[in-house]
Amino acid sequence: MKLAAIDIGSNAARLLISEASPKTNGEMDFTKVNLVRVPLRLGFDVFSTGTISDRKAEELMNTVKAYKLLLEVYEVKYLKAAATSAMRDATNGREILKQVRQETGIDIRIITGEEEASFIFENHIAEHLAATHSYLYIDVGGGSTELTFFSRNRLVFKTSINIGTIRLLQHQVTDAQWQQMKDIIKQQLRGYGPITAIGSGGNINKIFSLSKRKEGKPLSLDTLKDFYKEFANFTVEERIHLYNLREDRADVIVPALQIYVNVMRWADAQEIYVPKIGLADGLIQSLYAEISHSHA
Repeated sequence: MKLAAIDIGSNAARLLISEASPKTNGEMDFTKVNLVRVPLRLGFDVFSTGTISDRKAEELMNTVKAYKLLLEVYEVKYLKAAATSAMRDATNGREILKQVRQETGIDIRIITGEEEASFIFENHIAEHLAATHSYLYIDVGGGSTELTFFSRNRLVFKTSINIGTIRLLQHQVTDAQWQQMKDIIKQQLRGYGPITAIGSGGNINKIFSLSKRKEGKPLSLDTLKDFYKEFANFTVEERIHLYNLREDRADVIVPALQIYVNVMRWADAQEIYVPKIGLADGLIQSLYAEISHSHA
């Protein structure tokens, strides 16, 4: 059974197509069939002007139309589509998504930050780690950072904070917001033993592949600090050439590292696992659960 998810983020739009098939033990296996990423960068409009420009709206429409053709070619039967921080903040976000639905038939729902944290958590990565430990999911996007804290196999808290890579690039994050993030982390995590971080988002995935770490091995906080110092010394152009980065990754990777480093420091987490999952994966898990429930 083929399932798909569309994630309209503040930096990029993604289409993930997965094949769901049962393993011998009865659990479901989700195999990535295709992942298409288009750097729409809606956040650059929204976080500075509050709206999505006509040009960006047209690019979004064309992207969804292209995705629709791919869904037809792959014969995908089930789809779940969501939009996050930039669309939440855009005064014309709902209007644009209504036009997208009229022209393509694809219904993209604007989800709250808390829902976003829940969908990312749908990946249940922590279930495969030690049940006695505490884990902090950190998902860094262009417009917001989602934190989900999980201890002894129990969800303790989840929150979404409007600190994201594009907001930082546009100097839209105040000291008070950083302080608020620090206070939330310190208060919510007080009394929980050693905490391990789990990172998701395109930037931490890129750092992981640049680190040449073995799959399944964590990155240390010191490694992230070193990458931050190293990247911060170069211009965006230099980062593109030295690290073979796309332009739309080269500019946001430094503010992303700043967020991961701060969150890990405040959580007193020394290591971060990077399972290469994101919102689109969580949407697919959630979609599969809905289908199973309706067929039960």
